[in-house]
Amino acid sequence: MSSLKEFYEKECIPQLMKEFGYKNIMEVPKIEKIVLNMGLGEAVQNPKIVEGAANELTLIAGQKAVVTKAKKSIAGFKLREGMPIGCRVTLRREMMYDFYSKLVHIALPRVRDFRGIKETGFDGRGNFSMGIKEHIIFPEIDYDKIDKIKGFNITITTNAKTDDEGRFLLRSLGMPFRK
Repeated sequence: MSSLKEFYEKECIPQLMKEFGYKNIMEVPKIEKIVLNMGLGEAVQNPKIVEGAANELTLIAGQKAVVTKAKKSIAGFKLREGMPIGCRVTLRREMMYDFYSKLVHIALPRVRDFRGIKETGFDGRGNFSMGIKEHIIFPEIDYDKIDKIKGFNITITTNAKTDDEGRFLLRSLGMPFRK
């Protein structure tokens, strides 16, 4: 079992039950999934970029990335239906806890001038989204082998009912929010 999952079960659940007055352990919010999404607008001119991005996202997540294709044709963007325009990975269970631990303890401290994450990424239902501008902050990416620095989005889906519950959950799991 992942050490972060053990920490959640032993430390975070009692804290959450005390803070929000839950009577049953099944009421306590938990992380359900983490989605990594990399949209590549320049893939319209060069479709081979998507393959490299998918490989890099696979290295970061530890799970194979799925190439996403355009649902509609948009003439202004020279985009046709079915063209590859990005890639994504959905992590659950052990892989999710491993990635979260790597994100909080290894990748985020490597961001230049890092002062914490803004708390404005909550959606009103306890889910949190954030953007990473440089994918090279992850140790799996070899800086010499990449052609271009890419960014991607991270969405952490919880079963919390409010933003306060989701914020307390992520903070107790080590997410470095700004003060």
